[in-house]
Parts: sequence; C-alpha cells; structure tokens
Amino acid sequence: MAGDPNPTARALTALELISASPGISAERIAARLGVSERAARRYVATLREADIPIVSVRGPYGGYRVGRGLRPPPLVFTAAEALALVMAVLDGHHDADDPDQPVGAALGKIVRSLPESVAAPVRAVRDVAAPAPDRAAARPDPSIATVLVQACSARTRVRLAYRSQNGNTWHPEVEPWAVVVRHGRWYLLCHSPSADATRAYRVDRVARVELLPETFEPPPDLDAVAELEAHLAVGWEHAVDVVVRAPAHRAAEWLPRELGRLEPIDGSSCRLVGSTSDPPWYAGRLATVPVPFEVLGGPELRAVVRSLGRRLLDASTAAP
Repeated sequence: MAGDPNPTARALTALELISASPGISAERIAARLGVSERAARRYVATLREADIPIVSVRGPYGGYRVGRGLRPPPLVFTAAEALALVMAVLDGHHDADDPDQPVGAALGKIVRSLPESVAAPVRAVRDVAAPAPDRAAARPDPSIATVLVQACSARTRVRLAYRSQNGNTWHPEVEPWAVVVRHGRWYLLCHSPSADATRAYRVDRVARVELLPETFEPPPDLDAVAELEAHLAVGWEHAVDVVVRAPAHRAAEWLPRELGRLEPIDGSSCRLVGSTSDPPWYAGRLATVPVPFEVLGGPELRAVVRSLGRRLLDASTAAP
C-alpha cells in the first residue's frame, strides 16, 4: 500500500460501501474509490486484519458482505441521559440546547459521533430552533424513574417518599407493576399490599425510592394502560361524588376515566365517584361538562365549585 495517500480513510470508505450495498464487487468498490481492483482487495484485507468480518460470496450476484459480529463503537450514556432521551421523545421535552441537562448532554454525544456532513445541519437546527415545550407536562427526575423502571422489571417491592399537590407527604409501600406515560405525565401503576388495592402515583412527585427485599408477581394479564385509566382517580386525599344529568355512556364523552368511575343511576343520569389531590383542577374539569350536575361531596370540592361558580358569574355580569 506504499504511496497510498490515505489508506485508512479508503478502507473505512470501503467498509461503508460494503455495509450499504451487500454483495458489492471489488470492481464497483474500485470504481467508487477511484483505485484499481487490486487496491480495493487490499482495503478489504485491511478490514479483515482489523477483525472486521468481511465475507466473500461467490456467484453472479456475489461480492463482499459484512458478516455477523460487527458492532459499531459504543456511545456511553448514563442511565439518566438514556432515560431522558426516551422522555424527550414521549412527552416533547426540549432541553436540547442545555449541555448541563441530561437531554442536552446526550444529544451532544450523538452529534459529536456523527460525520461532519450529517452533524452540521443537526447543529444548525439545534442552535436556531426555538422549541415551545408542553408546560403541562410533568417531568420526573430521570434517576428516580430509572429506579422505578428497574424495580418493575425485577418485581421488587419499594417504599416511596411521595408528595401530593398540596405538599402532604407519606411513605407508601407498593408493588410496582409498570411505569406508564400518559399525556405528558409519568405514572407508577402499582399494588398496595396494606390496602389490597391498585394505586397510581405521579412519578414527578416521588422524592425518594427505597428498594425492599420482598418480591411479587404482577397480574398475568395486566394491561397497564387500561388499568391506569381505571385507577387514576383512586387513593387521593379528597373524595369526589357528583351526579351528572346524562346517561353514563354520554357522560363518558366529557369525563375521562382519570376523573373517576361512572355509575348509572337511571336512563338519564349517572354518578361520578372518585378522589383528587387538586380540587381546583377537578372543578375546572367539571365546569366543561355541557349538562347540569350536582356536587354531593366531598366538602373540599363543593367549596371550590361554589367559589368558581361565583367568579364565573361575576365575570359574566361585570360592567363593560
């Protein structure tokens, strides 16, 4: 290979050609590199000496192929960076311009590993884009989400330090079934052994996770998304009991399952039963229902609904 100005670069280009066109012949490689067939075969030999499995296929459609065992150089991410990338895809999180955040740090590693011809436009988009993140999305600590995902996989019981919307803290012991992302929020779907009931906790409100020695078996036919929908309104501080003047199947069009369980009363009304940690938010959702309803309980929600009703009435009767 004496006199070759850049044999390493040409050998790598040959590898790229073989990877992109399995069965490519030495003649075609030579034509693409602008060298002789003999030189092209030398580059293939160089790749084999580097333990890259280049195999030859005989016949009219034969040529060179990359055999099994070739692996690209690894990109080393921390668990927080890897999970943050997944979170970014799922909930539209945009920290791509902040190298001190997990998403920005991981994206920087990817950009640096790309060929310059590919990296340049990627950097340009990253530098000039003005993302508008979903402000309603609640993004948990990636390290806590990682521990919960691993506990689900290992089927290990955990103790949570959990903080509600109102700042109340408690420490439930649960069997983590699945981590589910729904509408920009991350939830831990789990079973509470002490209450023998299904629970759903927001991962962004988990301050700490303690792994416990006890193991468990999740339900064999678990549909995590459907189960989360059914239990999002269970286990919060403030009870909800609302009569809606519409059949249950119609009310389900306006009241998502996260608000509670709809129970038919008769052909023209139904009852919404659940709980919430945020009565003002819940009252706002009820205000969008286009039929009459009565809030029977609990007292916190009734007080907030009365206050919201007065504010809306005052807004509609204010002098121009």
